[in-house]
Amino acid sequence: MPDQSNDHLALLESQGLELARQIDEQLQQVAPDSSNRPLYREMMLTILRMAHDDFDRWNAKITLQAIRELEKTFRVLQQFKDQRKVTVFGSARTPIEHPLYALARQVGATLAKSDFMVITGGGAGIMAAAHEGAGLEHSLGFNITLPFEQRANPTIHDSSHLLAFHFFFTRKLFFIKEAEALVMCPGGFGTLDEVLEVLTLMQTGKTPLVPVVLLDIPGGTFWQSALDFIRNQLEAHQYILPNDLKLMRLVHTAEEAVAEINQFYSNFHSSRWLTKTFVIRMKQPVSISALQHIQQTFADICLTGSFHQQGYEGFEHDDPKLNHLTCLSFAFSGRNQGRLRELVDFINLPQNWAEVDDTRRPALSEPVT
Repeated sequence: MPDQSNDHLALLESQGLELARQIDEQLQQVAPDSSNRPLYREMMLTILRMAHDDFDRWNAKITLQAIRELEKTFRVLQQFKDQRKVTVFGSARTPIEHPLYALARQVGATLAKSDFMVITGGGAGIMAAAHEGAGLEHSLGFNITLPFEQRANPTIHDSSHLLAFHFFFTRKLFFIKEAEALVMCPGGFGTLDEVLEVLTLMQTGKTPLVPVVLLDIPGGTFWQSALDFIRNQLEAHQYILPNDLKLMRLVHTAEEAVAEINQFYSNFHSSRWLTKTFVIRMKQPVSISALQHIQQTFADICLTGSFHQQGYEGFEHDDPKLNHLTCLSFAFSGRNQGRLRELVDFINLPQNWAEVDDTRRPALSEPVT
C-alpha cells in the first residue's frame, strides 16, 4: 500500500501542525506502549483528509459502517485468537436427509477432535451440519444481515459465537483471514463465489497459502465436474497455469479432509514477506540433501540468488514466540503459487527433515489430477 503520510501532512500543514500534535498526544494517552501507534496515526490522518474533502455523505456512511464492523469483529474474535480455525462453505439448502449433510456434520466433528474451530456463514444446510458436528465450543458463525429474515442455525443462535455482518466484503475478509484451511462442500452461487475468490486471492498471492479442500460424497460428481471444466477450458486455453490446480485437493471423506489439513501443517508453520524476501517458517529444518534438492528443483520460482535456511531469530520480527522456528528464505517470483504449494508439500515430507522420526511418517495426499 503506498505511503500517503506526506500527502496527509501537507494537508495538515496548510491548517497548522497543531492538529497533528493533538493526534499524537491522544494516541500517547490511549496506547502509550503500542508499537502500532504510527498505523493508528495514519488511520486518523486518512479520516481527517476524507473529512476535509467531504465529497459525499454516502462515502462517509460506508466508511463508518465498515470501520465499526471491522473493529467490533476484531474485538469479538480476540477471545478466540489462539485457536486454530477452518472455514467450511456449502449450500444453505442442503436438506438434513441428504448424504452431504451427514458428511458435513462428520467434518465438523472430526475438525473439533483435531481442536479446530469451525467457521461457517452461520445459516442452515451445510453450515448447520458442520456446526452441529463441531458443537458450540468449536463453532463460529459469520452471518449476513439481509432484508429478509436470516436466522442463525440452532448451534450458535443467541450465542457469543455468532457475529452479524452488514457488508459481504468484510464478512468475506474474516472467512479467509481467520482460517488456516478452507473446506468447500457443494453449493450454489454463493459457494462458487467463495471458492473462485479464494483461488483468485491465493493464485495472485493476495492471501497466504492454506489448504483448499474440495469435499464431496463418495461417487459425487459436483467438484469433479467443476475440475474437468477448469482443466478442459481454463487450463487448455492457458487462462490459468497448469500448477494452479495444485492449490486445491479433492477428497471424499471427513477423515481425508482433516488429514489433508494436518499434513499441510506437519512441518510448515506459516509464511510472510519481509521486504522483497519471502520466508517460509518451519517447525524444524530440512536436511542438507533436501535443501540441495530444493535449490535445483525449485530454482524456477527463485528470482535471484538461492534458498537460505536459518533460525527465525535472525530476522527482524515482533513475536518472540516464533524464535524456535526455522526459516527457508528466497526471492520468490510470486508468479506460480502452485509451485509454491509443491515446495510446501516437499518440506512437509518427514524424510526431508533434518531429524526424521519414522513413527510419524504420514502419507502425503495426492494433488488434483
